[in-house]
Amino acid sequence: MEKHREIASFLAMTEKNKKIILFDGICNLCDSAVQFIIKHDKKDVFRFVALQSELGISICKHLGISFSKMDSIILYDPGTAYFYKSSAVIEIAKDFGGFWKLILIFRIVPIFISDRIYDYVAKNRYNWYGKKESCMIPTPKLKSKFL
Repeated sequence: MEKHREIASFLAMTEKNKKIILFDGICNLCDSAVQFIIKHDKKDVFRFVALQSELGISICKHLGISFSKMDSIILYDPGTAYFYKSSAVIEIAKDFGGFWKLILIFRIVPIFISDRIYDYVAKNRYNWYGKKESCMIPTPKLKSKFL
């Protein structure tokens, strides 16, 4: 438990005003999503952590997120809230600004429907897009975006 407090304290100090995206580090679809987010993150809001990493697992434990939710993208705003599945996707796109804010219209879709669609894609992501042997290694230019 002490380790999780240390991690929470570390994140609060080092990643002030940053939101952390936890993602499946071996999933090709997830890797493409991370690249898409980096490209559209004009305000430098997001930092990334692979769910399979020690830090990713520790953050999930700190938040009390069960391993059953770890097949999902998780958006963690330290000290505020966390979102997963379709809610995380909507919250991430909202921070892009511009016409991306129109994605908020999807909030009218009941969460059980949008999460069911999300679950279907998540269940099939390895079959459709494949997976890597190991987590992606960021380029030196992108290294600061990954924790």
